Amino acid sequence: MMDTLKTPSEFHMRENTKSFLEIINVETGERKTLATFDYVIEAPNWTRDDKLIYNSGGLIYSFDIHTLENRVIDSGFANFCNNDHVLSPDESHLAVSHHTIEDRQSRIYIFPLEGGNPTLITPMAPSYLHGWSPDGKTLAYCAERNGQYDIYTIPATGGEEKQLTDTPGLDDGPEYSPDGKHIWFNSTRSGLMQVWRMNADGSEQTQMTFEESNNWFPHVSPDGDSVAYIAYQKGDVEPGDHPPNKNVELRLMPSLGGESRLLVKLFGGQGTINVNSWSPDSKYFAFVSYELT
Repeated sequence: MMDTLKTPSEFHMRENTKSFLEIINVETGERKTLATFDYVIEAPNWTRDDKLIYNSGGLIYSFDIHTLENRVIDSGFANFCNNDHVLSPDESHLAVSHHTIEDRQSRIYIFPLEGGNPTLITPMAPSYLHGWSPDGKTLAYCAERNGQYDIYTIPATGGEEKQLTDTPGLDDGPEYSPDGKHIWFNSTRSGLMQVWRMNADGSEQTQMTFEESNNWFPHVSPDGDSVAYIAYQKGDVEPGDHPPNKNVELRLMPSLGGESRLLVKLFGGQGTINVNSWSPDSKYFAFVSYELT
């Protein structure tokens, strides 16, 4: 989730920031910087043909891991996209959260990954995209309705939204497991922000992390075995906030539950792993770290 924009210029508020597009081997911990940018980029998705899809300045870009070349993807009028973008299961389309020009509120749109005109999916706002079901039929997102942020689903072709959570506090970051049976998310309902899991219909909501940190954006590996997430230090941020420019950790836990382990420490936060950035073979994870200049 990203705060509602007031003006287009707010995309450039994080000035004097250098971004490092990195990958890490989840077994060995070896980090590799693929590219450095003298401005903010965020949230890489990893495609099956080794492209990293990221956002910057409201636009969506494709970065080729092998040639190190990047290009902007034509997203039509959707030129105020935030860091909530998700690939369709067949990777033919991209769903994004775009802040509409009329009211600066985030709504979900879909357009071809090769570029094209966006189609509105969620007329109601704000809606912050996070997940696309493996069968391609459903989107999962965080939305504020009547003053409360909860998790909703909606048909990928549009239609009536369905509310899955209804507890005090913030529920955010819903993402499907590869088998489509579960939705992973993060919630402040226990006090600190922790990782939770529920059935895809919203039943059996179960806490999965019990750590003295604020844990955001659980991403399940393609093989279904592991879950990566970002952890803020307790007391460094409010449980319901995920700002940039913090010392954070990327952690890994078994998808069946159990103790997590440290993957990497870095300077980042907002924009580092807002979306699933696992490699297709589940061996690597892409992320963005930052440096203030």
